[in-house]
Amino acid sequence: MPTLLLGLDVTILYLALPALSVELGATSVQALWIMDAYGFLIAACLVAMGALGDHVGRRRLLMVGTAAFAAASLMAAFSPNAPMLILARAALGVAGATLMPSALALISNMFAAPRERALAIGIWATMFALGMALGPLLGGFLLQRFWWGAAFLVAVPVAALVLVAAPRLLPEYRAARGRMPDVAGIVQSLLAMLALVYGIKELGRGGPGWAPLAWMLVGLALGAAFVRRQRRLASPLLDLSLFGHRTFSAALLVLVFGLVAVAGAMLLVSQYLQLIAGLAPLEAGLRLGPPALAMVAAGVGAPLLARRVRPGLVVAGSLALSAAGYLLMGIAGSGASFVVAGFALSYLGLGTIAALGTDLVVGAARPEQAGAAAALSETAQELGIAIGVALVGSLSNAVYRMQMAGTILPSREADDLRAALLDSLAAATARADRLPPSLLDRAREAFLEGFSVSTLACAALVSALAALAAILLRDVGVGAVPLDATARRPQRR
Repeated sequence: MPTLLLGLDVTILYLALPALSVELGATSVQALWIMDAYGFLIAACLVAMGALGDHVGRRRLLMVGTAAFAAASLMAAFSPNAPMLILARAALGVAGATLMPSALALISNMFAAPRERALAIGIWATMFALGMALGPLLGGFLLQRFWWGAAFLVAVPVAALVLVAAPRLLPEYRAARGRMPDVAGIVQSLLAMLALVYGIKELGRGGPGWAPLAWMLVGLALGAAFVRRQRRLASPLLDLSLFGHRTFSAALLVLVFGLVAVAGAMLLVSQYLQLIAGLAPLEAGLRLGPPALAMVAAGVGAPLLARRVRPGLVVAGSLALSAAGYLLMGIAGSGASFVVAGFALSYLGLGTIAALGTDLVVGAARPEQAGAAAALSETAQELGIAIGVALVGSLSNAVYRMQMAGTILPSREADDLRAALLDSLAAATARADRLPPSLLDRAREAFLEGFSVSTLACAALVSALAALAAILLRDVGVGAVPLDATARRPQRR
């Protein structure tokens, strides 16, 4: 249920973004922050929450986080302006960071046999995919009949079910010697990611310059300081020795960059269906349902296929199909059916890497480290989603602005119209009644150019990732466990 909740939250917001951007008057940069404030905070806090769950109990942390997620959803639903919504999304990120590692660690503890664990994690990934599949349909239905805030209220009844059922159905696990998280390390990692991604955003908004470069350098410096600190600590927030194992590092690499591509494409496809194809939210949701169902099929099917075929080949083949999907989106032009078909192929790869990649990472840890290992897996995925929204979204915006840079409005037009036209297609569409039709058509063409460049870049990235997966995961045998996961089970309470 918590995993389903997070899946719903992802895709509902993608469909709600155009409507809430217009109603709240959000700029393109604020819209991106609304999207990825959640992702950056959840990525920054996941490792800490995984360690905290090992210390206080994974079921207990799951329930506390669920209650906090419901409260933050209410705050988001009734936000009066864009800054308040960004703050609410950040609060959702902190709360959401408790859910995924707790759920995944409980699964890892309950299923010790590698084959059972792989299938259980595949089902877990499928629940996330099911949430993503239901999100567009449910979100489209709500947006068609209510205001955009209704998309956030969906979390409240789901959270209530979790709070009622968890004490009765879930056992409690905690490590025999849990440790408190490294607070200074948490702050360093959070600041590093925020600085790095802010620089990426500014690069996409204003083009190359000293300010974006400075922010990115600050982020990299803070990241290096975080790594040095973890190497010195006796009980680090991250056990960096795990990264010395090729399979472990390769699985994380696949998770991060695979999610970079799919998250960026998801943002663009959601906008494409509403702003270019002209579909209502419910119709757009119906179009996005089948691709998410393809992810469901891959999430369950990939672990079963990996019992007969080497996991590296399964991952590489799925990513190759995803690359073909991005390529199809990039050359599809204005064909909505081709865009959706390409997006479905990209989701096949997502379902595969979410299931098999997560199993390779979690299987590398001893049972008492399950919370920390689960958190690393989720950190990789959430960080990939956050960077994908920022990087691919910024690339698309940059191409859009380059295409619109020479636009000249009639002198009688107000400055705010020109600013809206140069900001984004969503902003221009919101003022369509005050813009000449020819300029709106030009804005649509500029968006399509950005869409094409961005999806072709995703195709190149995922093609390279498929080749790397085939090479780096070649030693993982059928049904094999990448590292020693046979240590004694933790104390159960």
